[in-house]
Amino acid sequence: MTKRHVSLPDDAEATLRGFVSAVDDRLAAASDPDELADAVTETLVDLHGARDAYESWQNDDAASPVEAARFANFDPRNATLESEYYAEKDEGAFARSKPLQWLWRQFDNTPLADNVAFALRFRRMLAGHLFADVGEGVRLFKGISMTYGHNIELGDNVVVHDDVHLDDRGELVIGDRASVSDAAHVYTHDHDLVDQTEVTNFRTEIGADARVTQGALVRAGVRVGENAVVGSRAVVQADVPDHHVAVGMPAKSVRVKPGWESVADPVEADHERRQDERRLDSEMPEDLDAFDEFQRDLTPPDA
Repeated sequence: MTKRHVSLPDDAEATLRGFVSAVDDRLAAASDPDELADAVTETLVDLHGARDAYESWQNDDAASPVEAARFANFDPRNATLESEYYAEKDEGAFARSKPLQWLWRQFDNTPLADNVAFALRFRRMLAGHLFADVGEGVRLFKGISMTYGHNIELGDNVVVHDDVHLDDRGELVIGDRASVSDAAHVYTHDHDLVDQTEVTNFRTEIGADARVTQGALVRAGVRVGENAVVGSRAVVQADVPDHHVAVGMPAKSVRVKPGWESVADPVEADHERRQDERRLDSEMPEDLDAFDEFQRDLTPPDA
């Protein structure tokens, strides 16, 4: 199926460019996390059309508890994210990425998020501030979630569709022209089999021109090869070779893409699991006050 170019009316296009440029400049001018949080707060106030009511609240005018909670929620400093609890995170990087991720999430709750032409350009601009690296022509659709954002690298012309989860507790790299379809999950961390509070982080890679299709799950430390395809709802636990098609639970290579046989490994080759090569070492703070949400005795009876 081919696509065609779609354009907004001239007035709407001018409005879009003006808004995205203004937010881009505001975020770029923020020199520290507090200034960035202020920029995000102001942007969300305007996105929700709450300027007059918000300023009245700021001036100590009366507001109901519900209104006060809504106004306070514009400020990322008044919010917590699940990733905030992760002890091994880079605190300096997270201090900057948290406000940006809050803007990402809250933008998707506004009507503008459904205006595809507007939303794609807004997210591409925001990704330039949030991600470790982002190429040209990237298209990022609605409902994408991430752990931090600052450990994600996207090449040129990458497409990530609706409701995809990009876990970057470790490192996630997606190559040029790769696509990740709706509701796929790509992971960079794994839990110990006995003690699920013990986490190991990995580098996960999706190669150039690869496709991870609808509802698939890519495990931490896996490499999906260049020009490879992961079938719908597949669970990828080992590397997918370049130019191969992998399907199933767990995913296994079933064929080479037609026309690529001469440059691809044969399907019956022994494709090793190379997760350990992409393991990332993490150091915990010396003064860590560890939080165990389960409070269980994990001593096996046969230990």
